[in-house]
Amino acid sequence: MPEGDTVYRAARLLDRALSGHVLVRTDLRVPQHATADLAGSTVVRTVSRGKHLLTRIEGEQGAWTLHTHLKMEGAWRVHRPGEPWRRPAHQARVVLTTDDRVAVGFSLGVVDLLPTAEEHTVVGHLGPDLLGPDWDEEEALRRLRAEPDRPLSEALLDQRNLAGIGNMYLAELCYVSGVHPLAPVGSVANLPRLVRRGKQMLDLNKERAVQSTTGDLRERERMWVYRRDRSPCRRCRTPIRVAMTGPAGRERATYWCPACQPEPGG
Repeated sequence: MPEGDTVYRAARLLDRALSGHVLVRTDLRVPQHATADLAGSTVVRTVSRGKHLLTRIEGEQGAWTLHTHLKMEGAWRVHRPGEPWRRPAHQARVVLTTDDRVAVGFSLGVVDLLPTAEEHTVVGHLGPDLLGPDWDEEEALRRLRAEPDRPLSEALLDQRNLAGIGNMYLAELCYVSGVHPLAPVGSVANLPRLVRRGKQMLDLNKERAVQSTTGDLRERERMWVYRRDRSPCRRCRTPIRVAMTGPAGRERATYWCPACQPEPGG
């Protein structure tokens, strides 16, 4: 699933392409909004909130927000009118057209259209956004510490604690902090430093299309442990391990170095 910085870049793409422009045609290809027509309305802004995208639109019909979520396979692309799309048309879930741009949301996991005044119903549950203007480190720490026995991996992925961290940043953040992903939150000696590093990672990557946590942008050198199972640790050469962890039905691949990140109680 895309991380917070990927969604931030998608918001910026849509904001630059559409904001201030009048929609001449809209096509929401989901059953619940298939008859919605926002043509004639003006796109005010697109912002990211954690992993959610909010495109605000105003016109004679009032103020509306198009709420989308990329989930695992979604992406937004912007084209010139008449330009071939870079993904198959049958994957398109949203098409927003202005005089000189066509923004297409492909394979979106969520497509909602709601009054802007009701945005809180879809994003109000989220914790402080690591890349948002509301970032509040102390509030994020308070939420994480509220369940000291919870595995760190689950707590960091819970968007109600802090919004924007996905599986890749979880793995990399635990590694650079020397903490096993399954360690209880309450056992992490310097939780503020870990959270601060998370924000730094997303801040650095939000401005570039190629994500890297090592500082090296070469294809096989970008990550410390993520998707490097059985490869040697970059620090100690111990083979990286991977295991499926998490609540039943929501298991995720978890990566760690058994030497640099000893198991809790080990």
